[in-house]
Amino acid sequence: MKKDNVISILSENMKELRMKANITQEELSFRSGLHRNYISDTERGTRNISIKAVEKIAQGLEVPVEDLFVNKNK
Repeated sequence: MKKDNVISILSENMKELRMKANITQEELSFRSGLHRNYISDTERGTRNISIKAVEKIAQGLEVPVEDLFVNKNK
């Protein structure tokens, strides 16, 4: 998959950071205050999420928001 749109970048980075933190989607949902299905949909790139949700996810992962948007393929 060519990683060139913001949703793809966000979803891939989110999953990678969650796995590096060794936490489940359920744990991330608890930490961020978002439903587990919302986390799952976001990681699959099927949900267009709000800026507030991005901030909550970053807080749940304990990373700066910008870490979710780093395009590693450029």
